Amino acid sequence: MLIRKLLLPITLTSAVVMAGCVPAQPQPQKPVLTPAAFSQRMDALQGQLASQCDAQKQQLTEQQALNSSLRRDVREVGSQLRRMHAEMEAPAAPQAIQACKAASDNPIMDKTLLGRVEWVGFPAIGSYFKARIDTGANTSSLSARDITEFERDGDKWVKFKLALRDDAKYFVADVRDKWVEAKVSRTVTIVQAAGREERPVVSMLMTLGDIKQRVEFTLNDRRDLTYPILLGRRFMMDIAAVDVSRTFINPRPEFSGGAPSADAAKDQDPNEGNRD
Repeated sequence: MLIRKLLLPITLTSAVVMAGCVPAQPQPQKPVLTPAAFSQRMDALQGQLASQCDAQKQQLTEQQALNSSLRRDVREVGSQLRRMHAEMEAPAAPQAIQACKAASDNPIMDKTLLGRVEWVGFPAIGSYFKARIDTGANTSSLSARDITEFERDGDKWVKFKLALRDDAKYFVADVRDKWVEAKVSRTVTIVQAAGREERPVVSMLMTLGDIKQRVEFTLNDRRDLTYPILLGRRFMMDIAAVDVSRTFINPRPEFSGGAPSADAAKDQDPNEGNRD
């Protein structure tokens, strides 16, 4: 037991001494850059710089070309502006002045020309009719019978049938007894020798030549007259002019069930419109 106690310090001292005698690990050395490797690396850097310089030089060349093109365009625009300015300041030719004056003095240049009788079409009815053009009448009129008033969604409406003469044939035959419905725009009072009469006015889409618009029509029976449609000056205002020496200036519209418009000439009399 005594020997163990004496040997323990000796053992610990020997371990410390031996630990201090362990040799240190060698540190890794950095590779030495050889002249050949250095030269190769410098060549690579020089190549990269040369490539960057070439790219910048190409961009500079393109920018210079663009600037040159823009300068040419600016010069061309300036030349055109100077030429236009000189033309504006130059006196107009007498022929041009006369043509402009004639156009401004002609009030029907932008209006549809109508004869005293024309073909008109009603898409809602599905037929064409002959209409008398009357500049002496203020409102237009549509021949109607069996006019019946009713209410729809709180508004006043009417339904009616076309009042056509028995000998009339210049329309689509299927519409003679067709019921037509239309909303009442207003009511007019007609004063005649027999007394006062209230007539409904309806707005209907009508076509005439290149005109296509809604027209207000007074509903009344026109079977004692030649034409079921009369167009007054309110319809023509600002859109049409009338040549009373001619008839059927505009073509007849086409409708399913009716005769082809090419055959309309057979139903046209240049002397029409002298009555009613």
